[in-house]
Amino acid sequence: MYTIYVYVLDTLADWELGHVASELNSGRFFKKNAPRVPLKTVSCSREPVITMGGMKIVPDCITDDIEESEASVLLLPGADAWNDPRHRAVLEKADRLLSVGAAVCAICGATAALAGYGLLDNRLHTSNGPGFLEMFVPEYKGQGFYVDMPSAADNNLITAGSAGALLWTKQIIEYLGVFQADTLEAWYGYFSTGRPEYFFALMQSLPSGGEN
Repeated sequence: MYTIYVYVLDTLADWELGHVASELNSGRFFKKNAPRVPLKTVSCSREPVITMGGMKIVPDCITDDIEESEASVLLLPGADAWNDPRHRAVLEKADRLLSVGAAVCAICGATAALAGYGLLDNRLHTSNGPGFLEMFVPEYKGQGFYVDMPSAADNNLITAGSAGALLWTKQIIEYLGVFQADTLEAWYGYFSTGRPEYFFALMQSLPSGGEN
């Protein structure tokens, strides 16, 4: 069973985690018999953090508590505070997680943090558009692995730009395998277009009675 660790820090971009946290925590569209995936908020300390939207989050655990196994999934959201040296520990943890086959999923400013640590030098990735990482990370050397898309999945690394949260969520869910394929396609179609036929396809794809 996977455990999802959601890294939280001051100025966290609330909207970037909205879809993925809601769907994984609720399990409302999980396929039949799919195990639930616990979500734990984690930070550099147990002190409360204040998100960009003014929400207060008290972390469940600290960086050292993240289990380094293939069953761990680390979500790194965008924030204006990634330059704070206190967050280097989670980048070190991300490096070790990738090395053991665990998933690291970063979006927006968190991709710049990974780039600054050298974790994007040899892996396919994306960010907030061509030139963004060069602008904010002078030591960035991964230009040859950059993909100009809203979100990019390369084995156990999933990255996205600030406008790619929906596709990022889709790729994370696909990695976890907790939705049926037709459910995931209908879910993405509905939330990306708002077209009612996708909503009805989503409902029809669910197990009878909507129970897992």
